[in-house]
Amino acid sequence: MSSKKFVFDWIENNKSRIIDISDRIWDFAELGLTESQSSSLLSRELEQHGFTVERGVAGMPTAFVATWGNRRPVIGIMGEYDALPGLSQKRVPWNEPVEAGKPGHGCGHNIHGTSGMAAAIALKETLEAQGREATLKFFGCPAEENFSGKIYLVRDSYFSGVDVVLSHHPSIINAVSLASTVAVNSVKFHYYGKPSHAAAFPEHGRSALDAVELMNVGVNYLREHVIQDARIHYIIEQGGGQPNIVPPYARSWYYIRAPERSQTEFITDWILDIAKAAATMTRTELKIEFIVGMHNLIPNRTLGDVIVSNMRAIDKPTYDHEDEVFAREITKSVSLDTKRDVLKEFKHPNWETLAEKLMDDEVPDPWGEGTIVHGSTDVSDVSWQVPTMEFNTAAWAIGTMAHSWQSVAQSGVGLGHKSLIFASKVLAATVLDLIEDHTLINKAKEEHRQRIGSRIYTSPIPPEAKPPLDAWRK
Repeated sequence: MSSKKFVFDWIENNKSRIIDISDRIWDFAELGLTESQSSSLLSRELEQHGFTVERGVAGMPTAFVATWGNRRPVIGIMGEYDALPGLSQKRVPWNEPVEAGKPGHGCGHNIHGTSGMAAAIALKETLEAQGREATLKFFGCPAEENFSGKIYLVRDSYFSGVDVVLSHHPSIINAVSLASTVAVNSVKFHYYGKPSHAAAFPEHGRSALDAVELMNVGVNYLREHVIQDARIHYIIEQGGGQPNIVPPYARSWYYIRAPERSQTEFITDWILDIAKAAATMTRTELKIEFIVGMHNLIPNRTLGDVIVSNMRAIDKPTYDHEDEVFAREITKSVSLDTKRDVLKEFKHPNWETLAEKLMDDEVPDPWGEGTIVHGSTDVSDVSWQVPTMEFNTAAWAIGTMAHSWQSVAQSGVGLGHKSLIFASKVLAATVLDLIEDHTLINKAKEEHRQRIGSRIYTSPIPPEAKPPLDAWRK
């Protein structure tokens, strides 16, 4: 029996268990750095199938590395399992939360973590049965959505010695993109003033909220003077208690993005100056809290070509009547213009024809070389260390935006299940190709060296920084 047939049979024979794990993580819907149930479920499953698991790595209780084998090549597979705040949603194609205000899997990370786990176990069973050797590493990666857990894994050298890293992410398309992402800094600004009665003694107060608002005004004027692909967005997390008290404390949270790390740092430094000026204007005190930073993504066409070859060779999902009804109901909440806009942001080469479809049934060549998508991911920092490729499979109806109730709903039903199984097979088949043909790994490494060039990676977080384990309690 061929290696690929063996691995595909294993995934098919264990499909119900794989789907059950994904659905349980969907139900857990745990926020970044608190994913104790999700992390435990995935790590225990890997352990029960012969992987050695190191838990609590890089200072994160929910991060882990599961390893099988001790020979080269060393292939890494990543999985995420954190949910997003405020996106609670039932498994129905209309907006109805399970519990209002609670988290939900708006980026499909229940699928993400499970597809990687399933591929890793299927590969182990295949290699062991056929007496072949390699090293498989599954990286359990928490907090991608908010605190960028992979940055700490990279800083603490957990990807050292790994030859290639693969990852899968659910989406609206079956795709390998060669576009880069934008680098980002996540920064909080804490202003401390002086309370007083806002009507009787306003002259004795120093408003921290005034400082936050003046800073925001200054940053909004800055937008005219940053590069086209930069992005600056913020929220006011705290702005006072009630109107008749001058707010003694206020806090804003900024994301600052640009195509290159150096550009992000330049804009960040300018924003820091504005923040300090706002404190001077209001005679308040300022504390700057750097949350995390990320680099831009380094794509790898060599790995992308292998992934696309397998996506085309494996039967794509077929949808039953229930799936189609669900997807059609979802698309009632998405306009045709929105579908087109989402596909254009992906730089999809067939966006015009694809926008007319319900689900993506295509696998185009890798595309996007030299372009930028305006999101950020901590996969990027891994990609500076080792040849890395993350691909997408269609889990959601075309036009669905990530971080929406629509994506939460679809990640927990048949549409998401079929994407999960397809992606597990693609991951496993691609790893087998890399193990069987070491020239592919060497080619990917050479491409990686050329893309990095003379640039040197510097961790965006200092050596002494610790993951913000208490962030959700603030």
